[in-house]
Amino acid sequence: MKRIGILGDIGSGKSHIAKCFGYPVFNADKEVAKIYDKEKKIFFKLKKILPKYINSFPIKKREIINAILGNKDNLKKIIKIIHIEVRKKMYLFLKKNKNKKIVILDIPLLLENKINKKNDILIFVDAKKINIMKRLKKRKNFDLKLLNIFKQTQLPLNYKKRSSQFVIKNDFTNNPVKKDINFILNKIL
Repeated sequence: MKRIGILGDIGSGKSHIAKCFGYPVFNADKEVAKIYDKEKKIFFKLKKILPKYINSFPIKKREIINAILGNKDNLKKIIKIIHIEVRKKMYLFLKKNKNKKIVILDIPLLLENKINKKNDILIFVDAKKINIMKRLKKRKNFDLKLLNIFKQTQLPLNYKKRSSQFVIKNDFTNNPVKKDINFILNKIL
């Protein structure tokens, strides 16, 4: 099984590109949402370390956002708890898809949390900052301060780009992306 890790800036279209490959995708952001929604033990762990912010189950995204905005160090505390669960879900996903030719890992902190393996194929999604900001501003919970806090937990984009074997230029239209994906698949299969 070949593992493809999708890297890029927040809002660069990583999840969309991941889906375009047509292979099973592990989407860490979706897994985190499920954890907040269904994992009561995680609720209790978060409530214990952030009692001022975490009050209800299922955990509301607004409570997490308020905790991070209240003190940026809270993000590290949240990541420490959530990351263990996301990793477990990823291992289950890999086990379930072990007979697939390719799996896609759409994990925002793939390199930062050392989830990638030496043989992983890394693809950097490159998009213009102006296009990314337009897209981010359309998101329901967009908050520039929160965005900047998240960016502080990430490795520099130029490092991620240099670490990647392939770069997909995302202009948020499908044609060039599909061409790039076909090119990559022909190279690696």
